[in-house]
Amino acid sequence: MNSFQINRTCCFTGHRASKLPWGGDESDVRCVKVKQELYEIVTLLYREGRRWYVCGMALGCHTYFAEAVLRARTECKGIKLEAAIPCLGQSARWNDVQRARYEHLVANCDSKTVISPQYTFECMEKRNRYMVEKSGTLVAVTNGGSGGTLNTVNYAKKLGRRIIEVRI
Repeated sequence: MNSFQINRTCCFTGHRASKLPWGGDESDVRCVKVKQELYEIVTLLYREGRRWYVCGMALGCHTYFAEAVLRARTECKGIKLEAAIPCLGQSARWNDVQRARYEHLVANCDSKTVISPQYTFECMEKRNRYMVEKSGTLVAVTNGGSGGTLNTVNYAKKLGRRIIEVRI
């Protein structure tokens, strides 16, 4: 991918609900604030020329990011969302509400990239690396703790990507 495309692409990393201070309570004022901040970041990046947004489609902050991109479509012409799916059956063990939300988001994506045909120990990390490698900007919702989000931020730093952190 050439540098022009990379500079027009943004990807996302963030914690799952279990690592969020509000858990799965999306009515919590802190969650509402993060969702609004993600929307504002997406529209700012759009004004800067980003048109392609890549999301790993996990529960929690990934869902908020995908929804922010879809919300921004109403005023941001040409904005595109790619689902970077770590493996087929990503949502197989989720409850019915979570799975329905996921399927709605995936159905509204402009592009879908499946990293692995089945779950493997490495498929999530491979998904994260794929997203960072094709993007010039990484948006990260993080509490600074260890795990996949921190690993993704560190990989983006290693590649010299722009990182926008939303601290929780």
